[in-house]
Amino acid sequence: MRGFDNKFADFPDYILGITKEIWEDRGLGARMKDYYHPDVIVRTPAGIGFGEPAMTAATMATVHEFPDRKLLGEDVIWSGTPEVGMLSSHRILSTATHVCDGQFGPATGRKITLRAIADCYAKNNMISDEWLIRDNGAIVRQLGYDPKDWAQARVASLDPETQPFRPEVDVQGPYTGSGNDNQWGQAFGMLLTRIMEAEFSVIPDQYDRAVQAEFPGGQTVHGTDGVDAFWLGLRSAFPSAKFEIHHQIGLEDPMMPPRAAVRWSLTGQHDGWGAFGTPSGADVHVMGISHAEFGPRGLRREWTLYDETAIWMQILAHQG
Repeated sequence: MRGFDNKFADFPDYILGITKEIWEDRGLGARMKDYYHPDVIVRTPAGIGFGEPAMTAATMATVHEFPDRKLLGEDVIWSGTPEVGMLSSHRILSTATHVCDGQFGPATGRKITLRAIADCYAKNNMISDEWLIRDNGAIVRQLGYDPKDWAQARVASLDPETQPFRPEVDVQGPYTGSGNDNQWGQAFGMLLTRIMEAEFSVIPDQYDRAVQAEFPGGQTVHGTDGVDAFWLGLRSAFPSAKFEIHHQIGLEDPMMPPRAAVRWSLTGQHDGWGAFGTPSGADVHVMGISHAEFGPRGLRREWTLYDETAIWMQILAHQG
């Protein structure tokens, strides 16, 4: 791990370790400055942010609202080398209690569980580029709100220069890679591409019949029918939107099944009946990240995240 602190055994250990140091061990001052570049770029479906001070402020606000939050690292799928930099796709399961007022409204005292996936570029012990998707749909549902209603209450306060995230507000950061050429990343990327081309027959053909999948809104499904319903609902809402794969990693590790991580997007009009109701004609950008594990009978586990509330904000802003 040339250029990284010697206390980290490898890159996954670095990603898991700094996450705990910052969030659970409250390293919100020196640790953030140690591990995040002063000019770090952070993209979420809600918008784009610049600089370590802004990221530290946002982290403190979340810790204040959910002070007992635990970030349990389920997996780190990565590519690259210490010399050129490494990209991690870090899947996190969080538990928390809504103790204080904040972004998600007045404190409810409710306990929640949610997932997030963060793609982070790190070199010389610092992260300088990040793409983060948090399952806000799962959060607001568990706090007693409907994602569309929650988005409606906040759409008027959006800063059109940076919110929500879309290609027009993006900037080129220091990371210019696209992943690796491992066969499992290629297989998952091709599978998602075929689904987005409306070739839904690929799901029962390529997925394990007993697949378990985790989808936005904290939804867990078992079997290929649930996978089909999810992807059909998304694609049918944006049938003419352009699907793009921006980053693709495949990874094989001892004691682990073959895995893959793909960061993708849908960009176009909300011109179909699907997961987002009556077609509105709104221009929408969907930022998505998907993880997969493969077994002897096909894709056996999938995790896909996008932020429902950010999509609703774009639709509702169009409707005025």
